[in-house]
Amino acid sequence: MSVLKELLEYAVEQGSSDIHLVPGRRPWIRAHAQLSPTDFSRLSAEDIQGIVSEIMPNHLRQSFEETHEADFSLGEPGVGRFRVNVFKAQGMASIAMRHVKTEIPTFEQLNLPEELRELAHLDRGIVLLSGTTGSGKSTTLAAIVGEINRTQRKRIITVEDPVEYLFEDDQSVITQREVGLDTLNYEEALKHVLRQDPDIILIGEMRDQLSIRTALLAAETGHLVLSTLHSGTSGMAIPRILDVFPADEQDQIRMGLAGTHHAIVCQRLIPATSGGVVPAVEVMINTSTVRKLLEKNRLDVLNAAIETGNDDGMITFNQSIYNLIKEGLVSEKDGMRYATNPESLRMNLQGIFLDEGRRILATT
Repeated sequence: MSVLKELLEYAVEQGSSDIHLVPGRRPWIRAHAQLSPTDFSRLSAEDIQGIVSEIMPNHLRQSFEETHEADFSLGEPGVGRFRVNVFKAQGMASIAMRHVKTEIPTFEQLNLPEELRELAHLDRGIVLLSGTTGSGKSTTLAAIVGEINRTQRKRIITVEDPVEYLFEDDQSVITQREVGLDTLNYEEALKHVLRQDPDIILIGEMRDQLSIRTALLAAETGHLVLSTLHSGTSGMAIPRILDVFPADEQDQIRMGLAGTHHAIVCQRLIPATSGGVVPAVEVMINTSTVRKLLEKNRLDVLNAAIETGNDDGMITFNQSIYNLIKEGLVSEKDGMRYATNPESLRMNLQGIFLDEGRRILATT
């Protein structure tokens, strides 16, 4: 048995989400959001280079030598599937691996709010899953696609780098394309995707102008677009998208988003009192209020719109964490660590609720 397979088996047995291989150090794993060293021997730069040579797909070898970065998926028979990032630091290769569970998770298994299930039953628009790295964006996205697959006859096409969850057709017909293997790059795949008769398009990440423009065009022509984005809150997602474009194009993109996006969901994974992690979820729905704020370029008060939009299915991180604490799913201490506004959350837990959001909106 290779050292890598033995390490991956151990990591999976420990319930790890991530494995880190750094020259001169023991392998480290992240289990239930906690990072810790393993008892495996230290790995030299030569050891890690040998692992890289063993697992890196042929089509990425030349580009890795040029760019010193590579993303790909790895299936280890009898162990599981992993998302792999190989990169260089101080001239030596390092590896970060994410364990991707093969079973498509359900909303119940992930403890996601029932309101998110409605996103799987939309006909058109853009739905973004946002959050920091490791916040469960891809897993929630898989749950949404799984719900669609179980309940609707849809043609779903994904463009991913790399493919993470593998779907088997149920009610839907799903084609998954991996950048580098099935298409040259995101640009080529997205250039042709609208000609492939999709009902739903999953774009692995909104990472550049082309992916954003394609999402807007697809939504405008009656498609449902699902994607992920790195942002700390739902309200910060729109500014992050606009920052991709030069200043003279941002107004056009902002107006396009006002007319096409349906929801932005942001996640944070919090240690659960029962072990593992549980998601705190912030949801911004493109209501008439949110649309008006986008059109008027009042992005600074989007959080106030979320705070006052409970009747429309919106919820802030503070409200989500408050509910998790009250349900006994997370501790008050951990809830405070992950709250956007800890002082406000502390007041809520004491029974004090200020209607600050409505006051802010009244002045816009």
